[in-house]
Amino acid sequence: MKRTSSICLLLALCLALLAGCFGSAPPAASTPTPEPTAAATPAPAPEPTVAPAPAQRPQVNLAVITGPTGIGAVKLMSDNDAGETKNAYNMTVAAAPDELTGKLISGDLDMAALATNLALNLYNQTEEIQLLAVNTLGVLYILENGSTIQTPADLKGKTIYAMGQGANPEYVLRHLLTVNGLDPDKDITIEFTAPDTIQAGMISGDMDVALLGMPAAMGAVMRGEDTRLALSLGELWAEQTEGELAMGCIAVRRDFAAENPQIVADFLEEYAASVRFVRENVDEAAELVAAYGITPNAAIAKASIPLCNLVCITGTEAQFTLQDYYKILFDANPKSIGGFTPDDDFYYVP
Repeated sequence: MKRTSSICLLLALCLALLAGCFGSAPPAASTPTPEPTAAATPAPAPEPTVAPAPAQRPQVNLAVITGPTGIGAVKLMSDNDAGETKNAYNMTVAAAPDELTGKLISGDLDMAALATNLALNLYNQTEEIQLLAVNTLGVLYILENGSTIQTPADLKGKTIYAMGQGANPEYVLRHLLTVNGLDPDKDITIEFTAPDTIQAGMISGDMDVALLGMPAAMGAVMRGEDTRLALSLGELWAEQTEGELAMGCIAVRRDFAAENPQIVADFLEEYAASVRFVRENVDEAAELVAAYGITPNAAIAKASIPLCNLVCITGTEAQFTLQDYYKILFDANPKSIGGFTPDDDFYYVP
């Protein structure tokens, strides 16, 4: 019994010692829980900047003819090729007006440079054409190999080799001979032939007197040994009438003009600027004239430009400029202008 008590006491002592060694651990220091932080909202990415597409320029089908009626348009043609015009011009450069008339009537062309009598002829036939602007005044000249012709009276007894039978040059020449006291059928012999033939004859000296228009006339003067400009039919005309010898114009299809007044207004602004440039910058303009095939070379263009009487006359001023001219053509031959002098509707007035 004593032995059993001793064992129990020993066990109790061991347990007490163990409890002292593994006493309860002190409570851990409480660490404050951090407040949740709201995540920063990223700034929205900027919308990509897209440049607006360039406005497409309105399309205009425009034609000019080699020679004086095309010269005034060369700066417009150059600016158009550089993309600097308000309208986009699809250009045609023709050698003769008959290449353009059918296309203008059909609508393949919107505007074209034409002789003023041809524009009225088309209007009288179809009423689909209007005159937009006078672009060329007197370009016809009497040439002489020699120095005997100083006034119209000096033409008496001469043979004149002339271009333009049945067209403006013939009617203008006959009218000016008549008003200066000469009978075209008795006092003068008029031989009509092609401009190239006349130019060659004047250069070679085989012809003494001729009627040619610019720039062909200047080509003969520059290459002929004794060839000179003897008389300006434009100056003779101005001495006899109130208007001008208005020989070239820009014609427009009536429907196109009615449907596109802003396009037409922009064209007139750009065309007038082109004419001013050509008149004021002859050297640079001459290079453009040759580059676009309007004249054979820049030298002829440079000498011709001051004598081509380039203008841009519109509206009621154009009507005043042309009224005497059309009346004289009608009196000479009504068929030359399509049988009728023009009414007000022929002239485009915005």
